[in-house]
Amino acid sequence: MARRQQEKSMETHDELRASAIHFFGEKGFNTTTISEITEHAGYAKGNFYRYWKSKDDLFLSIMEEKYRLYRARRVDSLNQASSMDDVIGVIIDFLEQILDDGKWARVFLEFTIHASGNDEVRKELNKSFYRLSSDLFADIVAPHRREPVYPSKKLGGIVTALFEGFLIQILLGSNSIDKEDLRTAIRTLVLHIDNP
Repeated sequence: MARRQQEKSMETHDELRASAIHFFGEKGFNTTTISEITEHAGYAKGNFYRYWKSKDDLFLSIMEEKYRLYRARRVDSLNQASSMDDVIGVIIDFLEQILDDGKWARVFLEFTIHASGNDEVRKELNKSFYRLSSDLFADIVAPHRREPVYPSKKLGGIVTALFEGFLIQILLGSNSIDKEDLRTAIRTLVLHIDNP
């Protein structure tokens, strides 16, 4: 009996989560409501709060899972990287995975802007498993930087800023730069900053 209840609870969780993924992908974060998520999944609104304390909490769990999948794809490539150029290629490929993930790049950016107005959510979002953080970047490049002139954490922050700025340009419909321009800018910055 207890096992069946556990299975039913996991089924409810998964169906609510799938419904949320559907609506976030179609409508975005801000316009999706908890009521839509629960009604679409066929559950009462109270079921939602058995698993998540808020829509923010649910979205962060989805975002964490998506980033975990993106990162899993880069593990082998990072292990095979033998130079800073190789590592930067892996990082750029990781960023492009986010761009190529349908509407999710837009939804991630929308949520990032939303989080900026909520201290608790902003602090949570700044943890490295939700984004390419400065700390994570520094850890990835550390074995391949010889006598760095510029701090790796700051360099990671600049790379993230370039990526997020590029994402904004795409979402605004600007055609002045493309992925190849982003790739070139990141490579130029990272590979030449220690060797001016």
